[in-house]
Amino acid sequence: MKVHRTAIPDVLIIEPAVFGDERGFFFESFNLRRWREQTGLATSFIQENHSRSGKNVLRGLHYQIQQSQGKLVRVIAGEVFDVAVDIRKSSPTFGQWVGEYLTADNKKQFWVPEGFAHGFVVLSEVAEFLYLTTDYYAPEHERAIIWNDPDLNIDWPLEEEPLLSAKDRDAVSLQEADLFP
Repeated sequence: MKVHRTAIPDVLIIEPAVFGDERGFFFESFNLRRWREQTGLATSFIQENHSRSGKNVLRGLHYQIQQSQGKLVRVIAGEVFDVAVDIRKSSPTFGQWVGEYLTADNKKQFWVPEGFAHGFVVLSEVAEFLYLTTDYYAPEHERAIIWNDPDLNIDWPLEEEPLLSAKDRDAVSLQEADLFP
């Protein structure tokens, strides 16, 4: 696997070694020893989630203010544009975001650390999205920042207004959000 640092050094892009031939392909989607050796992170994953969404669905920007979750995300069908936003007030990259195209074909993974808001928009007709998390889902601690916050100015690759859940439509701005120290 290859590990690439993004413009926000705590956010990583992981490219697995894929072995393919006329029969198909094989790759290790996660190996704890390699993860720790190549990222330097002593992360432990305790929950795996799987979502399926249609074209133009935008999920996010989500985070948990307590029981903060680091997320290792990937797409197993389709294509998404995935975003991580630094919401740690003490960070030199506070309020900055990075995005990455994740597809079933490129098999890239995106590491979104604790202290970040996370979201994605589906670009294909359907996308299936998997993510490993470092803590359990705790709905009482879940928060959302509005996807089109002008202070964040995320360059979502949208051709029309996205499809949002009620929770995401009612999300608050970065200025109104509960943030990490």
